[in-house]
Amino acid sequence: MTAGVGERVEELLAVLQGEGDVAAEAGDELVRALVRFYGDALSSIVAGVDPEVVQRLAQDEAVGAVLVLHDLHPVDVTTRVVQALDRVRPALGLHEGGVELLELTSDGVAKLRLQGSCHGCPSSQLTVRSGIEVAVLRAAPEVARVEVEGMTDAAPAGDLLQILPAPPSGSAYPADGSDCPVLTPAGTAP
Repeated sequence: MTAGVGERVEELLAVLQGEGDVAAEAGDELVRALVRFYGDALSSIVAGVDPEVVQRLAQDEAVGAVLVLHDLHPVDVTTRVVQALDRVRPALGLHEGGVELLELTSDGVAKLRLQGSCHGCPSSQLTVRSGIEVAVLRAAPEVARVEVEGMTDAAPAGDLLQILPAPPSGSAYPADGSDCPVLTPAGTAP
């Protein structure tokens, strides 16, 4: 829901910018004033609430993002990125690999390195896009971009494997592997 609201604000600001300089400036100023107003109120709330409550609330994705927006999140960005990586490591264990945070740059780039057999494997790009990058950006919305050392480009089409159909219903391939179809590069005969 948070992302949808942000996208809608951007759409409305774009409409105002299309109406001319005065409307665009007024729209930008209105958004800044509302953000400042809600930020000041949220700051007062956070100051008056038990820090443990703020910690728990910050775990909610929407609340956490608002706290980040107003520089009120109780957990620093580096810790949140490391925690996100810790949460995705079990999935990476399937590849006998891991990932580590190398650096968070001043311009918001999280530089990571793939380790183990994930380093350089053709599926590493998909692993990063579908798991690691999403986890990092959710945990730390102030991160502008994720860069990963050791990630390769997607495999060329010739390296894809064709999966042949299963044996007819009620039969099975022999346990010793004889007479089993083989996986072959796409477009070639077994």
